[in-house]
Amino acid sequence: MKYIGAHVSAAGGVQNAPLNAYNIGATAFALFTKNQRQWSSPPLDNNTVDEFKENCKKFGYTKDQILAHDSYLINLGHPDRAALEKSRNAFFDEMVRCEQLGLETLNFHPGSHLDKSSGKGGDVNKSVESKCLNTISESLNWVLNKTTTAVAVIENTAGQGTNLGFSFEQIAQIIDKVEDKTRVGVCIDTCHAFSAGYDLKSEDGFNRTWQQFEAIIGFKYLKGMHLNDSKKALSSRVDRHESIGDGTLGVELFRRIMADSRFDGIPLILETPDDTRWQQEIELLRSFI
Repeated sequence: MKYIGAHVSAAGGVQNAPLNAYNIGATAFALFTKNQRQWSSPPLDNNTVDEFKENCKKFGYTKDQILAHDSYLINLGHPDRAALEKSRNAFFDEMVRCEQLGLETLNFHPGSHLDKSSGKGGDVNKSVESKCLNTISESLNWVLNKTTTAVAVIENTAGQGTNLGFSFEQIAQIIDKVEDKTRVGVCIDTCHAFSAGYDLKSEDGFNRTWQQFEAIIGFKYLKGMHLNDSKKALSSRVDRHESIGDGTLGVELFRRIMADSRFDGIPLILETPDDTRWQQEIELLRSFI
């Protein structure tokens, strides 16, 4: 079973997200559980939580079909101790919100080392990267020890700036140092992967990429995907999403994903830039099954 949807608006309250997903014909959805561009938000009240759960039940969404997303401000690999603690506390709040809503997965961008003086591929850069990846793992251990059920889902990045998590090896290094591996997972964004150098466009590249994923990380960790075409070229290290079929990836990649049983049973989420096309894109993806 393919669960296909989009990152829908939760404006007016998270209880509106299931309705917004249903209105575009989605069988999955992603949402922010609070304002993604603010450090703090009022706690969820019982009425909001109850209404969210009721709407999920009403429109047929289980926890397996929903992928929450954390704030863009959070950096679990921040080199500054005070800023790191701020990010950890914010991520803890996000995990608590997921557990209150009965959600199982929280998608997050791993983190950035912020050391712009380190050159690409140099020894200093590798040392800085390794330290940052270890800090991300430590952050996850801290948060997981303070929560009970939610799974922290690492999203691969395009490798822009000083952001880490753009290679399968980096993601594997984070997972390796997480103490409770039942509560960590991975979300692969197709645009990010292509921009980071994984040639998902060609059939050979598609097969090779997922062989590498299985060998380095393992499909048991795959908890969701972001289905986005790309405005930029292979290995560009630039994160620019495009509507399905209108970008440099093209439509065949998404046809292959829809025909592949390895991607069954997880949220497949559109983050394409034109939300007026989401219903059309969902129908297109569904036609490939």
